[in-house]
Amino acid sequence: MADEELQIEEEGGGKKSKLMLIIIIVVVLLGGGAGAYFFLFAGDEPVAEEGVEGEAAAEGGEEAEAEATDAGAGSAGAEIGTALYVAMPQPLLFHIPGSGRERTVQIKIQLLVRGSDNEETAKVNMPLIQGRLLQVFSSSNADDLVTEAGKIELREKALEEVQSAMKEYTGTEVVEQVLFTGFVMQ
Repeated sequence: MADEELQIEEEGGGKKSKLMLIIIIVVVLLGGGAGAYFFLFAGDEPVAEEGVEGEAAAEGGEEAEAEATDAGAGSAGAEIGTALYVAMPQPLLFHIPGSGRERTVQIKIQLLVRGSDNEETAKVNMPLIQGRLLQVFSSSNADDLVTEAGKIELREKALEEVQSAMKEYTGTEVVEQVLFTGFVMQ
């Protein structure tokens, strides 16, 4: 009888040790997951932004502030800020000459701007942007647009023309990139 009670107590102790082992494994996995999350998703971006501002404030000169602004600006010279996409209200539809016959092209476009001020400026000047884009697109050739290189060249010309128009009318380039989100040629 006493032997049976000892065996029952030993079996109960085994269940407790299994439960403790499971709890320890779960805690270790949660700790590892939390550590991996902070390691992967805790980016250095806010620290870098503070570093640029902190250096400018520490030196206290206007030249330091200008250098910090120039260092963070994109190649297009747009304001530093969050990347925002401004969609054209409708796709641009136009006809272009090609070898043999005229082609119809439809392009869906989004404009990459930095900061809400530039977003608002792009929206207000949308008719100007559409007009300049149609001018550039209509002067292209269907044979060139068949190739990827031709599409890239057209996108670059469109960006140059839009930036030129925006600089002429607003004083800043506003648009950082012209993106083709849809391209159909028939």
